[in-house]
This record gives sequence, C-alpha cells and structure tokens, in this order.
Amino acid sequence: MPGKVEAAPGPDDLTPRQIVVELDRHIVGQAAAKRAVAIALRNRLRRQKLPPAQAEEILPKNILMIGPTGVGKTEIARRLAKLTGSPFLKVEASKFTEVGYVGRDVDSMVRDLVEVAISLVRQERRAQVAGPAAVSARRRLLDLLLPPRPRPGRSSADPTQAAREAEDEASWRRSRETLERRLDGGELEDRMVELTVPAASGAAFKMFTPAGMEEVDLNLKEMMPGLFSDRTRIRKLSVKEARDVLTREEEEKLLDPDQLARDAIERTESSGILFIDEFDKIAGGDRGAGPDVSREGVQRDLLPLVEGTLVNTKHGLVRTDHILFIAAGAFHVSKPSDLMPEMQGRFPIRVELTALSREDMVRILEEPESSLLKQYQALLGTEGVTLDFTRDGIDALAASAEQVNRLTENIGARRLHTILERVLEPVSFDGAETPGRRLVVDAAYVLSRLAGLTTDGDLSRFVL
Repeated sequence: MPGKVEAAPGPDDLTPRQIVVELDRHIVGQAAAKRAVAIALRNRLRRQKLPPAQAEEILPKNILMIGPTGVGKTEIARRLAKLTGSPFLKVEASKFTEVGYVGRDVDSMVRDLVEVAISLVRQERRAQVAGPAAVSARRRLLDLLLPPRPRPGRSSADPTQAAREAEDEASWRRSRETLERRLDGGELEDRMVELTVPAASGAAFKMFTPAGMEEVDLNLKEMMPGLFSDRTRIRKLSVKEARDVLTREEEEKLLDPDQLARDAIERTESSGILFIDEFDKIAGGDRGAGPDVSREGVQRDLLPLVEGTLVNTKHGLVRTDHILFIAAGAFHVSKPSDLMPEMQGRFPIRVELTALSREDMVRILEEPESSLLKQYQALLGTEGVTLDFTRDGIDALAASAEQVNRLTENIGARRLHTILERVLEPVSFDGAETPGRRLVVDAAYVLSRLAGLTTDGDLSRFVL
C-alpha cells in the first residue's frame, strides 16, 4: 500500500531550515545570507502569533547584504518573497535624491510596493472567483452566439398564436442546447462574435509634484467626470478571445475594490519586503560639500521609513514599521561604517556574500531547477535541436567565465549569460532551419568559440 504523501508546508509553517532548502533549489552557495533571511522571515511569522500589543513592539530585523554584483543578493530576496507570497519591490538607492533636488522621493518606494501588493492580492482574488466568473462568461458568450428571446408579453387569447409562440420557444431552446454542446466541445473557438467593450479611458498626463518631484498619472475622466461620458466600442473577436475578455470582466465584477485595497495595505504592512540595491552609493565618505551631502540627505529621508512612519498613498495610509528592508551593496569604495550611525543601527543583521569560484560557476550551470543549461536545452528543443553538454564542456564554460571576470569587471554569474550566448550563437541562429540536429558542447567546441577572447582583456571588455 503506497505511503501517505505529506502536503508541502505552507508559508506560515516554513522553518528556517526548510526556507534554506527551498532557496538552495534556485541559488547556489551563500549559506550565511540564506540563513539570515530565513531567520528574519521566521521571526516575522513568530511575531504574527503573538498578542497584538506585544507584536507591536517587535520590529523587523533588517538585513544588510555586502558582496560583489552577480553573486545572488537580489535573487535571494526575490525568491524569499515568492516563497511566502509577500509583496516585493527592488529599488536602486542611487535613483533617489534628497528632498529639494530633482529626483524621486523615497516615499515613492512604499507607494510602488503597495501597487505590487494590489496586483498580488487581485491575482489571488481572481483565482478564488474564477469558477463563478467562468460560468457567467459562458452564459454571456452563449447570449452573443444566440441572443435571448424577448420576454413574452401578455399571453395571447388566440390558441393558434399561443401554440406558435410555444413552438418558437421550444425551437430556441433546442438551438441553445446545440450551441452549448458545440461550445463546450470546442467546435466554435474560431467563430467571430461582436463584443461591446469600454472605450479607452481619458488621456493620462504626467506631472511633477512639489513633494518629491514624483511622477503622477492624472486621468481626466476621474478629475472631470461630467466631461467624459461612459463610452463603449464594438470589437470583433473570436469565441476564444471573447471568452478571455468576458472572464476578466466577470472576475472584476466579483471583486470589491475597497476591500482589495484594504487587504493590499494590510499585506504590505505585515509582510512587505523592500530590497534597496546599490546601498553603498548613498554611504557618504568624508563630511563636506558636494555629492556626499546629497547622499547623506537620502539617508536622512530614508531613515523615517526604516524606523517606521506613515506614508500617504492613493489607497490610504501605510505604516512602514513592520516592512522588512533588505539593503545590498558591493561596498568596494565605501564601507558600512560610512553610513549614518542611526542607519547602521537599523540594519542589525549583516551578511557578507562571497565572490563566485569556478566550482560555484559549475554548480550554477547544473544544479538550479531553472539553470542556464536547462533553459537553452528547452528553448532549442522546441525546434528539434538537441544540446548535449559534456563534463569538460561545462568545466570550460565555468573556467572561461571566471577568467573573464578576473581580467575585466567581476559581474559574477551574469558572465555566464554572455559566455553561453557567444558559444551557442551559431546553433541559436540556424536552429529553426536544422531540425533534428544534435550539438555536443564539449571543451574543444567551447574553446574554439572563445578563441582569443578570454585571454585578451581589452577584447573581452567589448565582446564578453
């Protein structure tokens, strides 16, 4: 008798060890960083189980990741958010400037995170109402294919007229039943129907507000509702296309926009993750005039968000007290101690990610569920081309990536993308014209495609 299959743990049941195991499926190495984010996530789950008064006093342990580019900092945070269904947003610290300068206001990152949460919650709610929405869309589709009969008025006293009306009703029902069978059997997918859809909304303009000089969309229809009437237009669509349009419309009808916004704000406040990249770019060095002043200004503007404040969004006020902030940077020139003391104290967990070795490159090519080698094999497999990567071929790819990183700029695992594109360029170009082809990517083939490029630093800068 087969053993009982245990259900996979939900987001609220994941232990730190299980979180690390899940991250290992997609990211090679960086055990310290994985442990740090796993503990931070588990502490968030622990806090949610406490009494509200006590939970309010426990703030998230923000994380500062230190390491070169291309070693997995962003991917760890992104996978963590996906694993737990948390709203996740990556921003670059260098895109923000001190209030009073031209640039984005730091509060905009919270507003953008709320929009991510809105999309996330809407997607979940649509999945919940998919069944009823599909039933309603099917009924509307049948009405397009065979319009409903007009409701009969007062019954006719003439027996002949009444019999004719009954016969017409029965004929309509038979036609409807036939259409239902053909529709459900997929026989009408290419038939064209005319569907009334809303016309494009009023023109949207963009302006810069005095508070932070942030871009804001202005919809004239919302500003002056009396000026724009609800306009519609008729589109000719196939049954297959019309079904998708009608299903989306029915799903939207079943969603409560106000409740959606409330749930999104609650999700943002309780489980949102803000990943701030290039954090070292706002770490000032010696005090003085010039760029360092602006960098410290960004830190001063960012500090209230990290400490906990209220941010006004178009969906309502959002508290940032329990949003998890993960900052990352290479810190080649500056160092974490160059940050303001108050900012340093708000990132108590610090992890250093190591540069990738040749062995790490080999593992990145082979181990993750969506590794680069599997991606290329799947892409070219759609055209009947078989790619076989030998052991010495994989080693040559990893060694070439490591060598180019050493000779030029070290961009970590991203170098593997450029190396593979160069190596597989001929078969990618000719793949559609050579179905059934089998290419063995061994060390000799790799070295022939990269001849001279990996040893010439100047040439590598332009080609690889």
